[in-house]
Amino acid sequence: MKSNSRRKFIQNTLTATAAFTVGAPLLNAQQLFGAERKNATQFGGGQLEFSQVKLPYSYAALEPHIDALTMEIHYTKHHTAYIKNVNDAIKAEGIESATEMDFFKNVSKLSAKARNNGGGAYNHNFFWESMSPNSNKMPTGKLADAINSSFGSFDKFKEGFTLAASTIFGSGWAWLIVVDGKLKVITTPNQDNPLMDVAKDKGKPLLALDIWEHAYYLKYQNKRADYIKNFWEIINWDKVAERLGK
Repeated sequence: MKSNSRRKFIQNTLTATAAFTVGAPLLNAQQLFGAERKNATQFGGGQLEFSQVKLPYSYAALEPHIDALTMEIHYTKHHTAYIKNVNDAIKAEGIESATEMDFFKNVSKLSAKARNNGGGAYNHNFFWESMSPNSNKMPTGKLADAINSSFGSFDKFKEGFTLAASTIFGSGWAWLIVVDGKLKVITTPNQDNPLMDVAKDKGKPLLALDIWEHAYYLKYQNKRADYIKNFWEIINWDKVAERLGK
């Protein structure tokens, strides 16, 4: 991509983000079924407020798999907008959810702005922590056992997750979740997540991959398959295991 075309693409991307998120995405949780996430606080009036997690690594730390410019734009523009817009919606609409979980369990009763920005804020916090520049490349221990039990082998799980991510039509997310002690690969459209009462497949999220074009287009253009392939090099399996629990 020529430098002038690249700059034009970035400008268009940022403009589109600002326009879209006026009525768009939400946030992240620590132990998704349990205590309220550490980065969620409350407004003075007792309303829930979502905040952006500190990026666990530098913008360039995941290169060459995810480039620094994409990370910077994704984190400081797209994600920041989701955080601001969901908090604006909570204030404007008088949403009384005490925790993130309450918010998601009742998201069908909320506006499109609250739902979309809520999902975007949470999903991205979850996504950043799902990656690491020091990935051990393979799960171990209880997580590895759970994957083998649920899918037959790690390779079969990887194949299924890759297929799910590759075949999402348009924008969305690929997830590894646990339901009744069994692991499952699912997808959600737009900025929905498996904690929402509107989700087709509900469960506790363990791993997520962002399939929105803004997550990969500067580096990969239309080669989504390459983006998905390289994601396996930077998964934070320790965090995934932590989410599964002991």
